[in-house]
Amino acid sequence: MNKKLIYIADDEINICNIIKSFLVKEGFDVEIFTDGRSILEAFNEKQADMLILDIVMPEIDGYTLCSLIRLKSCVPIIIVSAKDTEIDKISGLKLGGDDYLTKPFSPLELIARINSIFRRIELDKTPISDSQIVNISDILINPDTKQAEINGNNLGLTVMELSLLYYLIKNKNRAVSRSELLDKIWGFENKVETRATDDMIKRIRKKLSDGGSVLKIHTIWGFGFTIRDKE
Repeated sequence: MNKKLIYIADDEINICNIIKSFLVKEGFDVEIFTDGRSILEAFNEKQADMLILDIVMPEIDGYTLCSLIRLKSCVPIIIVSAKDTEIDKISGLKLGGDDYLTKPFSPLELIARINSIFRRIELDKTPISDSQIVNISDILINPDTKQAEINGNNLGLTVMELSLLYYLIKNKNRAVSRSELLDKIWGFENKVETRATDDMIKRIRKKLSDGGSVLKIHTIWGFGFTIRDKE
């Protein structure tokens, strides 16, 4: 199996080197860049399997870079940034980012999320025998087309967001723990301290609200989440 090639762009070279050392140990090929223009030029010459981008960079910032990459490629993009407001995160994801990690973060969590995205890509290439269209309230999800719709309008979920919402709907009226979601959606094999589930639930809730959906994702405090078919 060919090694996955990952490009990292961050103007803090020490952060690039730390991330690179962990990824190389995991068996990835890694190239690092300290500005947006150089990684864009490199990507135009040779496409990587994944990009890890900071937002604040010289030449071309991460938001602009993400938009430019999305014009030509659906390569997975993880944004890592010290910007931690909800607006920053939503902006990065709306521009085409697949995930968003706030600095400082654990390199082990980054690796877990990278592996999860690659696993999800491989799973999406394989037909799922028990996949079926699910419909609850005003939401319809088709796992084959990878779309969630509100009254016929595309909700605009990322692959991971779609998988999480689909899993909760398939397990409606049951409290689903955070650890179960980390296992089933992210594929985390070991316990990792992460707010990945909570952050993604927030993004899904906002997209549901923005789309005018009445579907609610309820928080089970100290445990996880649930969706009920009757409120």
